[in-house]
Amino acid sequence: MPDDLPSVAEVLAQEPAVLVLDARGAVLTCTPPALRLFEGSIDEIRGVEISAFFDDPSVWAELVAGALGGIMLSARADLHSVRGAPFSAVAAATVLAEGAEGRFLVRLIRAESPDSGPQTVRRTVPTAEQVLATDPRALERLELLHDAATRIGGSLDITRNAEQLLDVLVPAFADLGAVDLTESVLLGEEPMSFPPGTPMQRVAVAAASGCWPRESHAVGTTFRIGHEEAEHLRKGTPGVLPDLHLARAALKDDAERAALMLPPDATSLMVLPLLVRGGVLGAVGLWRAGGRAPFDPADVTLADEIGTRASLSLDNARRYNLERRTAEALQQGLLPRPVVEVEAAKTFGAHLPARAVTGIGGSWYDVIVLSSSRVGFVVGNAGGQGMNATAAMGRLRAAVQTLTDLDLSPDELLSHLNDLVVRFAEDEEQRDAVPAGSVHGATCLYAVYDPITCRCVLASAGHPGPVLVSQGGEADMVSVRPGLPLGRGAEPFEATELELSPGDVLSFYTGALARAPFHTRGLTLVREGTAGGAEGGRPVTEIGGRILEKLLQEPLDDDLALLVTQVCRLPEDATATWEVAADPSIVAGVRRRVADRLTSWGLEHLVFTTELIVSELVTNAIRYGGAPVGLRLIRDQRLICEVSDASQTQPHLRRARLTDEGGRGLFLVAQLTHRWGSRYTVAGKTIWTEQLLEQEP
Repeated sequence: MPDDLPSVAEVLAQEPAVLVLDARGAVLTCTPPALRLFEGSIDEIRGVEISAFFDDPSVWAELVAGALGGIMLSARADLHSVRGAPFSAVAAATVLAEGAEGRFLVRLIRAESPDSGPQTVRRTVPTAEQVLATDPRALERLELLHDAATRIGGSLDITRNAEQLLDVLVPAFADLGAVDLTESVLLGEEPMSFPPGTPMQRVAVAAASGCWPRESHAVGTTFRIGHEEAEHLRKGTPGVLPDLHLARAALKDDAERAALMLPPDATSLMVLPLLVRGGVLGAVGLWRAGGRAPFDPADVTLADEIGTRASLSLDNARRYNLERRTAEALQQGLLPRPVVEVEAAKTFGAHLPARAVTGIGGSWYDVIVLSSSRVGFVVGNAGGQGMNATAAMGRLRAAVQTLTDLDLSPDELLSHLNDLVVRFAEDEEQRDAVPAGSVHGATCLYAVYDPITCRCVLASAGHPGPVLVSQGGEADMVSVRPGLPLGRGAEPFEATELELSPGDVLSFYTGALARAPFHTRGLTLVREGTAGGAEGGRPVTEIGGRILEKLLQEPLDDDLALLVTQVCRLPEDATATWEVAADPSIVAGVRRRVADRLTSWGLEHLVFTTELIVSELVTNAIRYGGAPVGLRLIRDQRLICEVSDASQTQPHLRRARLTDEGGRGLFLVAQLTHRWGSRYTVAGKTIWTEQLLEQEP
């Protein structure tokens, strides 16, 4: 075996290598000399049974037997590192705790006589306290390393990681501590080089006395450091000022640097850079005060190892926060704006991510403005969490919005949506990949509210009904007849019709609120929040805020979407309705009545174009549709014109050729209006147009 004693002697020259093992002999933690001796990181060594490092495992078995029997055996042993490099050392084992949760303490010291071969020295073992009393600082450092290994990095929150780091170091290692991170890192950006003047923010502080000095930067303070400090952080080596008296004299006229470096009563300072991949995350400031010994080189080595672990934990949290913010931004980009106000309703929507690592999920809501002043409310959930669920939610929302252009009833729309989901699922199966967030099995509730009749029609695909608070009434859950979730069957969906009054509040919900075990408890919170807000006559945004406050009192295991709507009714004088005889000769009279009504509404500037639109649509309805023919004008945020007839033949927009005698009417209507379309009715169809009230420049 090659003699590696020079390197071992160098490693063990000042202090022994100490390891703490569990009851089965697996490494829990160790001191820096042990890491250098075994040529590995703590993550590579932790969990490995120490007998694996002995060339002759029986030597370790004899040491354990002696320790358990009250006899400490010191034996020269041949070992090897994680990389396989051989070395020799004298090993001694001590029992720190017995039982299933037992602990062993192992010390490795230099083998003074490498050529004498293995030899065992039998000694009566003293107590663990007596053994460690000969090297109390080694025990302190060992305990600190163990605390760092078990307490740092247990969170994916940057601030919590910084607080955990200070919990380990203060007061065990220092009397005061502060963690300062660059603003770019707090935003989730990749740590870069650290030029002078880089903004930093104090994210955590700790004091042995429990009171952070007022003279020093508090949590949340943003500051910039000078060239000298920036250069020191870029180098990545801890800096120590054992005595702060000279520093106080030098910085007496520099209040900014004094506030950063010199808390009152502090006597010794250590600055620990936090680096990953050559980039600067920030720094840890540590101070000792009173009669405590100043920081020394051994403290620097220990703090450097803890700082390395903390840097990795902070960087993991930074990466997670960046990915989570990106995913949440994607989901928010796929949702409508939170507050929508139209003549038919005022709405407030919100999406709350889960407390889980993924955070985002497949919950969504939507508010869709339909023809004839109607409005559609949608809530749904694609199962699963993460980006796949968000992508599935985006596909469903886009599909619903596209289908609403057909002006279908809620039950018909869900039937078409179900057919689409079946096709999507077949495509996923053909690709042999069904992602965690699949549209198959998603739920959806679609409601259409008409502010002229105050009727609301709902249909559900596996989704519970909303909470309804009527004016002067209590909060009740709307009973709907939910069909199967999307893609789970071909059964027809059933519609439910409600008669609402102006001011009634509907609270739609999805995600965590729609599933056990949170459903019953969450539904109670929604009902209480909706009822309390509606009774007080509060705006819908305040009602939604009250509900969210109640829901956020406990962490969410799944994301949720909430849509609170307060319905309105159009004034009676905002509509005008006529029944038109199936006689082309009466069209001129219809135009006059339309002109008179627009004049009474103060819309004289729209008379000419509206007359053209009405003339064309009414003439076509009389000629091709058949009686009864109806005409309705609606003055909303836009001017809406509807013409109904008994035919269910949908109009077709085309470009007429020069030789054609007809075919230009609908093309003309399309040019004169902002939007137009048609929808089926029970008695036939309705063609509608919209014009902007204010003429475009």
